[in-house]
Amino acid sequence: MENIYLSILIIFSACSNQQGQNKNTDTMEQHKFTNSLINETSPYLLQHAHNPVNWYPWGDEALNKAKQENKLILISIGYSACHWCHVMEHKSFENEAIAELMNQNFVCIKVDREERPDLDQVYMSAVQMISGSGGWPLNCFALPDGRPIYGGTYFPPEQWTQVLQGLAKTYKEDPERVLKAADEIEAGLQNHELIAQKSNKKTFSVLQTDQMLESWKPYFDLIWGGNKRTPKFPMPVSYDFLLSYSELSNDLESLDHLNLTLNKIANGGIYDHIGGGFARYSVDAEWKAPHFEKMLYDNGQLVSLYSKAYKKTKNKQYKRVIKKTLEFIQREMTTKEGAFYSSYDADSEGVEGKFYVWDKEEIEATLGNNADWFCEYYNVTNHGNWEDGNILWVTNHKKVLAKYNFTDEPFFVQLEKAQLKLLKVRSKRIYPGLDDKVLTSWNALMSIGYLNAHEAFGNKEYLESALKNAMFIKNTMLQKDGNLHRNFKNGRTTINAFLDDYALTIQLFTKLYQNTFNEQWLTEAKLLTDYVLNHFFDTTSGMFYYTSDLDPALVTRKMELSDNVIPASNSIMANNLFNLGVITSNDDWKTLAEQMLSNVIGEVEKSASYYGNWGILLNKLAYPFYEIVFVGENADKFRINLQEEYLPNTILAGTTNKENSDLPLLLNRWVDGETYIYICRNSSCKLPVKTTKEALNLLK
Repeated sequence: MENIYLSILIIFSACSNQQGQNKNTDTMEQHKFTNSLINETSPYLLQHAHNPVNWYPWGDEALNKAKQENKLILISIGYSACHWCHVMEHKSFENEAIAELMNQNFVCIKVDREERPDLDQVYMSAVQMISGSGGWPLNCFALPDGRPIYGGTYFPPEQWTQVLQGLAKTYKEDPERVLKAADEIEAGLQNHELIAQKSNKKTFSVLQTDQMLESWKPYFDLIWGGNKRTPKFPMPVSYDFLLSYSELSNDLESLDHLNLTLNKIANGGIYDHIGGGFARYSVDAEWKAPHFEKMLYDNGQLVSLYSKAYKKTKNKQYKRVIKKTLEFIQREMTTKEGAFYSSYDADSEGVEGKFYVWDKEEIEATLGNNADWFCEYYNVTNHGNWEDGNILWVTNHKKVLAKYNFTDEPFFVQLEKAQLKLLKVRSKRIYPGLDDKVLTSWNALMSIGYLNAHEAFGNKEYLESALKNAMFIKNTMLQKDGNLHRNFKNGRTTINAFLDDYALTIQLFTKLYQNTFNEQWLTEAKLLTDYVLNHFFDTTSGMFYYTSDLDPALVTRKMELSDNVIPASNSIMANNLFNLGVITSNDDWKTLAEQMLSNVIGEVEKSASYYGNWGILLNKLAYPFYEIVFVGENADKFRINLQEEYLPNTILAGTTNKENSDLPLLLNRWVDGETYIYICRNSSCKLPVKTTKEALNLLK
C-alpha cells in the first residue's frame, strides 16, 4: 500500500541535530509583536509571546479558528530548557518573512511538552511514524480537526520555508491526498502502544527476571558504564531494577555494572562537581560532555538511586553526590512553600554550557597553590578539554592522589573547599534560564528522592523537605472533588493532572506513610487510587489511559507502557496497586497489579532497560516479598535503624499508638510496654522480635 503521508512532502526531511546559536534576550527591548501566549504562565510559552508568529496556546480558540478558516494547524512543541527549540525560534520564528508565511496559511499553536505531555505523546508518535525519529522541537502539522498529516523536529530556515509552502500548496490543490494521509496516520496512532485485550494472568518466576538480564547484558558498556550507545541517558529506573535484581539473585555481575555506571556518572561532566546536580544526558559515551540542561525529574530519581546504592555499598562517593545534589535543589530549585522548580536551561548568554565550563587561568586565580592538583584531578588544560573551555571530569583519581601525597579523606576535605571557592566565583556569572513552573509529578519524584536519602542517612531535614512538599501538593494541587492539577505558577493551577501526576503522588504518599507511620498519607494515597480507577482505567485491557475521561478528547487516547527517563505511568500504578494492596490487605488491587504485568511480560523479558519499573514489580512477584511491621512506642526508632539497610522486596507498616490504627497488618499486635517487629509474608507473620538485628536475620 502506498505510504501516503510520506509521499506528501517526500522532498522534505526533518533534522534533529543542526548547529546554530541561541536567542540572546534583551530585557530592555521594546516588543514589536505580542501574541496570545502573553497570558500564559509557562516560561516556555512566554519565551514566544513576542514572536511575529501569531501563536496560540492549545485550546478552543485556536481549534475553532482553524475549523472556521479551514486552515491547517501547526502544533509546535518544546520546553524551556531545550537548546534546539531556542535555535529554531531565533532562526525561524523571529524571522518576520517566515512568520508571515506561517500566519497566512496556518493556525500556529505552541505547546509546552512538560505542561501537556498528552499532546506531546500524540504528536510525537505521529512524527516518529512519519520520519522514523523524534525529538524537540517537535513540529507537527494537522488538519483543522487535529489529525496529524506531516511533521519533524528541527528544520533550518530554508527547509522550514519549503515545508510551509509545500504543505499550504498541497492542502489547497489536492486536499483529498492530505485527508488520506490523516486517515492513515490516525489508524497507526490508534494501534500504537495500546493493548487490545487482557492477557491471561500468569505465574511469575525468577527465570523471567534472569531472562531480563540475559537480554540486557550484551548491551552493557563494560568500560564506561551504562549501555553501549551515544548519547547516554542515566535511565535511573533501569538501574534501580538492576540493583534490586543483584541483591535478590546475588548476581555480582549486575552489581559490578551498577557500581561502574554510578561511579562513571559521578566522575563525569554530566555531574556538576561545583554546584551539585545532574545534567539530562551526555552527548558522548564517556559521560564527559553533557547536554547542560538540568531537569528536576533526573535529579530526583538519581538521588533515589544513589541513596539505595549507598545502602547496599556504603560507597562514600555516593553520599557526597547525594549531599551536594540536595544542596543544589535546596539552594536553587525550591520555593518558600516547599515546591520545586522544573529545570535549568542548557544555555546562558546564547551559548550552551557557558555557565558550567572553566578557563584554567580562572581556576588558578581562584585557587592559587591548590590549582595544580585540582586541574590535574579534573583534566583541566590550558587550551581546554572541550570546545568552549574545560568541563570538570575525573578519570585518574588514584593517580592524582598518589602524585600529590593525598589520602582519601583529607583530599575530599580540600576538594570541597576548592569547590566552594569556585561556586562563589560561578555564582557571579549570568545564570541559565530557570523554568520556575511547578509540576506535580516531578515534585513527587524529587520528594521521593528526599525520602530515600532520609532512609539512607537518617537526616531529618530530608524528611522535612519531603513532608513540606507533600503538604504543598495536598493543599495546592489536590482539589476538593479529589482530582489533581498538574501545574502551578504565579498562584495559578490551570491544567488537569495526567496519570503520571496521580501515580507518582500516590507513590510519594505511600512512601511517606512508611517513613512516618502517619496514616493520613495512606488515606490520601487510597483516595487518589480510587479516583484513578474511576477516571483512567480501561476495563478492556486492564491498563490505564494517560488522560482522564473528564478531559477533552484528542485524536487518540494513549497509554504509557514502556519506561524511559521517567517510568511509565502504568508501571508506576501497577507497583502502587501492589504496594497498597499489601499494606491495606486489598487482594483486588494486588490481583490487578499482577494482571497489568501479565499484559506486558513479553516485552519486559526482552527489553529490560526500557521496562525496569515493570522488572521491579516482577521481582516482587517472583522472589519472596516481606511485610515488616513495627508495633510499639519505639516503632519509629526501630524503623529508622532498619531503613538504613538495603531491603528491596519489603514494605513497612507500623504504629506508635495503641489506638492509632485499624490496618489488618497491625490488628492484635500491640503489647503494652513492648515494641515488637513482625516479619510477615502474605499477612502471615513469624514470631515477633525485639531488635532490628533479629529482624534482619529473619529476612535472610
